[in-house]
Formats: sequence, C-alpha cells, structure tokens
Amino acid sequence: MFMGVEHVGVAVKCLDEALRIYRDVLGFRLLSIHVLTERKVKAAFLSTGGETHIELLEPLDSDSPVAKFLESRGEGIHHIAIKVYDIEKTLEEFKKKGVFLVDEKPRIGAEGKKIAFVHPKSTKGVLLELVMK
Repeated sequence: MFMGVEHVGVAVKCLDEALRIYRDVLGFRLLSIHVLTERKVKAAFLSTGGETHIELLEPLDSDSPVAKFLESRGEGIHHIAIKVYDIEKTLEEFKKKGVFLVDEKPRIGAEGKKIAFVHPKSTKGVLLELVMK
C-alpha cells in the first residue's frame, strides 16, 4: 500500500524568510514554487538530495488552514506526505477501518498528483497526506 515518505510539509509565516534558511543556509535545492489560490497557500518544494522533499507552506489569507495552524501551533511540521500505489483503494480501506478522512475522494495537489488528507484524529495528532505516485 505504501511506498515511503514523499515529503514533509512545514508551515511558515514567510516563505522568503524560510527559503533563506532552507535553501541559502542549509543548502536544500529549490525545485518549484506554486501559488494555490483556491487553497489560500503558497508552496515551495525543496530537494533533500534523495526521494523525499520538503514543502514549505505560507498562508495567503488569514482564514486559510495553514494560517489557522500557525495561529494555534506556530511554525513547524504541518504534515507528512506518504506515497501510495493506489490512492482510491487506500482511502476505501481506511474508510472500512474507521479512519477519519479530510478527503473522502482524491483531489489534485500542487504538483499535479492525486492527493488526499487523513484527519489527525486518527493518527495521534499528525496530519497525513496520501500522494499517488
């Protein structure tokens, strides 16, 4: 069912400041930046040198989910994204097992891949993102 970690999402107040740290100081390579107006977030993907990426998330609006996360928890890890072989099948299996889902059906994510979120109530407070490879 699972193929490994796709990326780790990090909520930040200012993407430019975060890029100065992650890219300029730590040396991660910037792969792309996406503005997702419908989700009220700006996302930057960075290479770790391996298969797993880092996604920096800056809210575009004070009522976005990332802004609410920052307000309650501050900057830091927002979610862990797991690569799956078959996202529809994974969601169906999770539903049968009583897992709370944010997304009952997949949607298209920042990089054009099918994604769906698993509610943190089912994962001891960790927001999981499923990513179809």
